[in-house]
Amino acid sequence: MKYPASVEPQTVHHLRRGVRLPDRLRIARYQKAPEYGPRILFFSGGTALNPLSRVLVDYTHNSIHFTTPFDSGGSSGKLRSAFNIPGIGDLRSRIMALADRSVRGNTEVCQLFSLRLPKDESQAQLQSRVATIVSGRDELMASIPSPMRQLIQRYLDILVEAMPPHLDLRGASIGNLVMAGGYINNLENIDSVVFLFSQLVEARGFVTPTVNDNLHLAAELKDGTCVVGQHLLCGKEAEPIASPIASLRIVDSMTSGQTVRPTLSKRRIDLISEADLICYPMGSFYTSLIANLLPAGVARAIAENPCPKVYIPNTGIDPEQLGMSPADQVDRLITTLEADFENGDCREPLLDFVVMDASPDAYQGNVSRRRLDELGAQLITSDLIDALADGPPRIDAVKLAHLLLSLT
Repeated sequence: MKYPASVEPQTVHHLRRGVRLPDRLRIARYQKAPEYGPRILFFSGGTALNPLSRVLVDYTHNSIHFTTPFDSGGSSGKLRSAFNIPGIGDLRSRIMALADRSVRGNTEVCQLFSLRLPKDESQAQLQSRVATIVSGRDELMASIPSPMRQLIQRYLDILVEAMPPHLDLRGASIGNLVMAGGYINNLENIDSVVFLFSQLVEARGFVTPTVNDNLHLAAELKDGTCVVGQHLLCGKEAEPIASPIASLRIVDSMTSGQTVRPTLSKRRIDLISEADLICYPMGSFYTSLIANLLPAGVARAIAENPCPKVYIPNTGIDPEQLGMSPADQVDRLITTLEADFENGDCREPLLDFVVMDASPDAYQGNVSRRRLDELGAQLITSDLIDALADGPPRIDAVKLAHLLLSLT
């Protein structure tokens, strides 16, 4: 890999040591013993971070992934409506991204969990397909060794038994169905389900929902419109929003829209306090990143940890960032975190670095180094774009992994 020119050690502040980017010796050391790798903590949701997660397992088995459980679209949304459960799709996706695929059976489990039912078959045909998988007659299920296969069959069977007749199975993720069955079997404890499936595929990292409750997202747009539901904001299952987002909040349901503010658990506070680097990564800006920062206690825990804090803006177009430049995003990120403090009085840095590709053309809006400096964030530019990717500019997961590892 061709690396960009080194950044001189004294030009990277907020660190207790001088650093060159990338730090090849540090990267090599982590790759040699990933079980002792750094605890890089990500606030994310969705699939944008999955390529990076798959790369990181070669360098650290200790990454931490706070994942939003507010997904209200697709297979997750249908299961949420049917069983009154938190969104599990993003949790399932991240666990599979961190799976140790060198272990026999794990690749097959990941393939099964990624399988989606067709959208062009009748409900009866889809129920028959699920029954075939439950019975073990499906080729993919049959390829999974015991006892992994029996556990998955059991949870899928529990889901089928509890499934209401009206549940639409078109496009359903088999992994989501299995995890929903596990949720029902484990007394509706999402932490137990996440732990169980992380152990099942020997996930080389720690995944946790930011909160355990069955909650949703609502946004006020600048034109006065109120939009309730993650799937109506991200531009994937509905038309992109036509007005910028003015504010985001957590609500108790899609119908009442009553604002709630859950409190971060002690266990999750400890995870933040133990991190070696905190990353606000690319992904849907509001529904994946900002949503993770809304529970009470998140920002206070971040402020109390002196480790480096890094923001990675999206390349290309994110519908949720309508009208926002990278500096606007940093401003909103910091403002959201400061709301966790009385009168916004936070004396510790909540963000140290903004990491971007050297080409400003890869981003929405102008990149203002001066405004970033005013916000207290040092801009680090590097060669990050995947030159071989088709379509809009996309961050190269290996290059980004090396940069983050160098900052730990």
